[in-house]
Amino acid sequence: MNIGIDIRTLMDARYSGVSLYTLELVQALCRYGSKNNYRLFCNAFRSRDGRPPRFDYPNVSVTDTKYPNKLLNYGYFKIGKRPKLDRLLKTDVFFMPHINFVAFSRGARYVVTVHDLSFLRYPYFFTLRQNLWHRALNVKKLLQHAAAVIAVSEHTKRDVIELCRIPEKKVHVIYSGINERYHPLSAESSEARRVRSAYALPERFMLYLGNIEPRKNIESIIEAYSLYRKKNPQSDVKLVIAGSSAWKHGVVHAVARASGFFADIHFLDYVAEADKTALYSLAELFVFPSFYEGFGFPPLEAAACGTPVITSNVAALPEIAGGFALLIDPHNVAGLSEAINEVLNDKNLQQNMRERGLNHAQKFSWEKCAREVVKVFENLNSIY
Repeated sequence: MNIGIDIRTLMDARYSGVSLYTLELVQALCRYGSKNNYRLFCNAFRSRDGRPPRFDYPNVSVTDTKYPNKLLNYGYFKIGKRPKLDRLLKTDVFFMPHINFVAFSRGARYVVTVHDLSFLRYPYFFTLRQNLWHRALNVKKLLQHAAAVIAVSEHTKRDVIELCRIPEKKVHVIYSGINERYHPLSAESSEARRVRSAYALPERFMLYLGNIEPRKNIESIIEAYSLYRKKNPQSDVKLVIAGSSAWKHGVVHAVARASGFFADIHFLDYVAEADKTALYSLAELFVFPSFYEGFGFPPLEAAACGTPVITSNVAALPEIAGGFALLIDPHNVAGLSEAINEVLNDKNLQQNMRERGLNHAQKFSWEKCAREVVKVFENLNSIY
């Protein structure tokens, strides 16, 4: 089978959720779905070193166009309805690891992964420009015309069915994986010492890692940390907030400055993938009180590194992390602070959470994800 895959997100300078999903899944498809041919599509007006990454497999080819992205998306795909990607790549099935602007021939079969529908459920978390972009995509129509939809969690599947009116039989839940590089590292290992030095990490700290944006509820982490410190004045545990400043991030820094513990709050900006395992492993606690997640990579990654996790009891997070994390109401700052206090002051609880997290994280692999995605492609033949 000739399978086209949209890898435009792999042209990003910095990889995060969707781009990492695309990279990991495409690599796994090439390894574990080797009887298929994969024809990858990317676009960039200006070349960028290392983008897209190389896929050195005999069953992979790459078509790389050179249009300005806005011209391709709005001029060609949105208005001109071309190029027809199924014809350009000569595919039997086209796979979109993320929603994007595309054009297909009538009757072309394509499959779309939906990571979350936060932009439909909570548009106020996004900027006006982002909301206009999502509206221009016409996501509901894109999904309604798809041969199949992959949802990364049962929660996302319910959103797809409810918000986009997609028949349940067309939506397949396939959990994402986590990379095998996530494993516990000793604080005395050379890698951990390198990362501690490179980021000037404090001796003891609790951690948040992810984009700095409204949906992630980082202000509550800062407020809960402040309450914890006031209750434990002798504590030397610092707060590390790692991640790119995405949008509407000014309030986070303002809350930190006003907290009374600004000197003990460390902002790291973007953390390279190669450094994340050590960062998770060095943290005494990982806190992720997001208001909405369609899956949630960071809690799983932290658990795989043996770090206790506190996360939200809403959206997909109980489904993904309920087997090991301490779940809290993301709207209750006092409750989050109490959870932080409980974990940091109870060694037995920490050990129990570590063990449950390590066991649970083993259930999520990219090999399993890839094999299930290939089954979706193959089963389309029984429909058409």
